[in-house]
Amino acid sequence: MSRIKILPEVLSNKIAAGEVVERPASVVKELVENAIDAESTKVVVEIKKGGRALIRVSDNGIGMDRDNALLSIERYATSKIYDEESLFSIATLGFRGEALPSIASVSDMEMVTRVASSDVGTRVIVEGGKIKTVAEIGAPKGTMVSVNRLFFNTPARRKYLKTEQTEMGHISDTVTRMALAWPGIHFKFLHNGRVLGNWGPTSNPLHRIVDVLGGDLVDRLYEVDHKGGNVRVHGFVASPNITRTTSRGLYVYVNGRFVRDKMLDHAIREGYAGHLMKGKFPVVVLFVTLPYDQVDVNVHPTKSSVRFEAPRQVYDTVSKGVTATLQALNRLKWGHTPLPKPVRPRRYTISPPYGKISEPTAKPLPVSDSRPLDDTPRLWPERSFASLRVIGQLYNTYIVCESEDGLVLIDQHAAHERVVFESLKAAYSDSDVASQGLLIPERLELSHREASILDTLLKDLGNIGLEIEPFGGRTYLVKAVPDILAGKPMKPLVLEIIEKVAEIGLATGLHRAVDECLTIMACHGAIRANEKLSDEEMSTLLKQLDTLQHATHCPHGRPVLVHRSLRQIEKDFKRIV
Repeated sequence: MSRIKILPEVLSNKIAAGEVVERPASVVKELVENAIDAESTKVVVEIKKGGRALIRVSDNGIGMDRDNALLSIERYATSKIYDEESLFSIATLGFRGEALPSIASVSDMEMVTRVASSDVGTRVIVEGGKIKTVAEIGAPKGTMVSVNRLFFNTPARRKYLKTEQTEMGHISDTVTRMALAWPGIHFKFLHNGRVLGNWGPTSNPLHRIVDVLGGDLVDRLYEVDHKGGNVRVHGFVASPNITRTTSRGLYVYVNGRFVRDKMLDHAIREGYAGHLMKGKFPVVVLFVTLPYDQVDVNVHPTKSSVRFEAPRQVYDTVSKGVTATLQALNRLKWGHTPLPKPVRPRRYTISPPYGKISEPTAKPLPVSDSRPLDDTPRLWPERSFASLRVIGQLYNTYIVCESEDGLVLIDQHAAHERVVFESLKAAYSDSDVASQGLLIPERLELSHREASILDTLLKDLGNIGLEIEPFGGRTYLVKAVPDILAGKPMKPLVLEIIEKVAEIGLATGLHRAVDECLTIMACHGAIRANEKLSDEEMSTLLKQLDTLQHATHCPHGRPVLVHRSLRQIEKDFKRIV
């Protein structure tokens, strides 16, 4: 067995870096937290090549003198905790004393800092954890930290960095979270010299939320302010009409610190119970405050997880606060218009999209009959959808059909979604997507992250009939839409496409990204549940299914049909044993 020995400082710093510095966004988070703790009123974040080339965070905070600047790059050196009691009552964002030495150990780092009482500042250059230069320099009050060649000496970590766009997405999320939490601080955010965000200080947090997350929230935010014992939740929740397909719209802070906490997310969804469709997520910016000694933020080096002393009290306070707000619907300062009434779904005429689908020419679906009954979506051998006799509609959602061997239920939305998807996909492959121009273009106001993703999709969206043009800043105009989507609002569809592409990443391949876009468009363009269909419309839909190779499932994977054999029905009624 090898002899136990103390690790060299450079190696121990690299190990710590593996915990603290996961990717470029981790560096941004640690540096911005330090800037905020330094009482800054302005923070500038400059990025080049997704953080691979440069990460620079500048602030106008209190700065450091020479001795403190050198101490700041020593492990476990911090100005934020002094004893065991303060460790369990953290009132600052950064506190571990690991960030700067960890970052410096896996990069070339330069720090320039000056306190107000000094005429000159201090410049410290560290390369791979080793101090190379310490010198006096002229500098403004505050601190500027520049990080170059991140992970240059840990090739395994650098190898697993994602694309520039993906890493910038994470950095953008980080800056967005900080800007939302600290509206009194001026944040400026640049990538490759381009300004992505420039949010001036404001005393009204609502202004910052709208500025950062997008103009569609202007008239749809409601204030939450609820107390439960010594726990308070305050902030804003969006109208239930504003939803996302992922949890990216949940911005939750505990004592000013952004956290990812399943319990808090569940409490928010509980507060929205009865207001959201399944699979949809709300948009909220909520701040949970409680005594510092009743929450442990020292759970993980990244400080993104917390542990509450009284989790049930926190859960109830958040849930009840959101519920009370949605019930009262107390509109904030931009207006008092009540929530828009639900719009009744428009009637659809089921017809072959783009004229590509005609009478059935496909071969009958080859499905075996190995069991007398199951819920596997299928038809019997040598049978087609068109051979089914339509009996009627169940709850205006399922087409009820009689087959030679029993009963078939067809989900009309799933069925038409598959028809529309295959038609859109065929038209895209043939570069023959039929679209129509909008007489009045639809205006889209996006957040800077949404806009940066949309910019990469404009050409491909145009190829599938969705023509969108930049209109300055983060504003876009929808100029044309595929025929199947005529008359439908485009903002929800575009946001869903953006969120899906952000989730899967373009690195998964263009074809998958296009397929996901087509799936979303098909879902928005298909007939819905609770839509009354005529006999002719139902029969036409069945004929259209016969032209497809993959007719038994919708593009999301849900079954199109359920079959129940006559034999099983008779067994259920005890006609046979």
